[in-house]
Amino acid sequence: MSAHDVAVAGVGMHPWGKWGKHFVTYGVHAARAALADSGIAWQDVDLIVGGETVRNGYGGYVAGATFAQALGWNGAKVATSYAACATGAQALDTARARILAGLSEVALVVGADTTPKGFLAPNAGERWDDPDWLRFRLLGMTNPAYFALYARRRMDLYGATQEDFARVKVKNARHGLENPNARYRKEVSVQDVLSSAVVSDPLHLLDICATSDGAAAVVLCSTEYAARHGLGGGVRINAISTVTPTFPNTVMDMPNLSTDATTAVAPGELTFKESIGAAAYEEAGIDPSDVSLAEVYDLSTALELDWMEDLQLCKRGEAEVLLRAGDTTLGGRIPVNPSGGLGCFGEAVPAQALAQVCEVTWQLRGRATGRQVEGARVGVTANQGLFGHGSSVVLSV
Repeated sequence: MSAHDVAVAGVGMHPWGKWGKHFVTYGVHAARAALADSGIAWQDVDLIVGGETVRNGYGGYVAGATFAQALGWNGAKVATSYAACATGAQALDTARARILAGLSEVALVVGADTTPKGFLAPNAGERWDDPDWLRFRLLGMTNPAYFALYARRRMDLYGATQEDFARVKVKNARHGLENPNARYRKEVSVQDVLSSAVVSDPLHLLDICATSDGAAAVVLCSTEYAARHGLGGGVRINAISTVTPTFPNTVMDMPNLSTDATTAVAPGELTFKESIGAAAYEEAGIDPSDVSLAEVYDLSTALELDWMEDLQLCKRGEAEVLLRAGDTTLGGRIPVNPSGGLGCFGEAVPAQALAQVCEVTWQLRGRATGRQVEGARVGVTANQGLFGHGSSVVLSV
């Protein structure tokens, strides 16, 4: 146990889908499930951190207080975090920091979202200094267009094929079959993927995650509090990485329109995504070979392969080799996305980094019924956020 450890006392989720309700409804459901799982009364929570959602009116911008009010004011301290898709990890880190500083003993972290139909797009309005808005207005660069560029890069550099990308979907769809919180619970074949509509070449519809409504919540406490009350089943958070890129950033990051030049400063040893996992491992004091499973940010099937290498689960260019050998499926050497991943869940932006922590917690407790990674001891997550937000969490038991 390191000085940075905090205990995961409880986790909870609201099933993901398109339910047509306010995001607070989902968040309250997940929060109550996490509190029930922890055995801690709401009145004993002294900090609540909400993951902000930006598409649902004013309440979304003050999510911490919004959830606190919905659960019933209890006098707890409150905070709200926003880091795009890394929001959940940043909210978790805020709670962890206050616990480690001795300013809190029990914290509830909640992320929830109600997403619009179709792909995620910037809010309306004229914003000529906003790269997220400009990419849509000037280039028509929706998120799937970036996913396709990353996929094509992988094909050019490492010989990946469309069939490889389809195999990722087949694997994750099989993993998600027994996950009661997953939106899509249906097996697919490689041919099903390749026969689905082309969204942005070389990616098909079934290669790309949907947008979803959903929520996830985590109850954290100090390790001393957990020991006194017998909470959490021994699951601890060992590290949370929220690093930013280092100049020059030479791999395109959405929503940017260009990379940094290297004429004056040479690129560092690690890319931005590589640095996210490296920082988590360093803080946790573990080696990538210690990892039992990984929950990664599969906005597209091709991105899962990139993350396997970015997290040092295999060498650069070897992800397809592991995939084809079955090493990343349940029963393999290093299962990736045993939950089914975003391919089975879809994106609920403030919740997804927390959902990964929920899944790893269930895996480490041995309670991931129907999708259990046998003997799981260490799990890592990756869920990068727009605008240079790193996101990785290491948990162990």
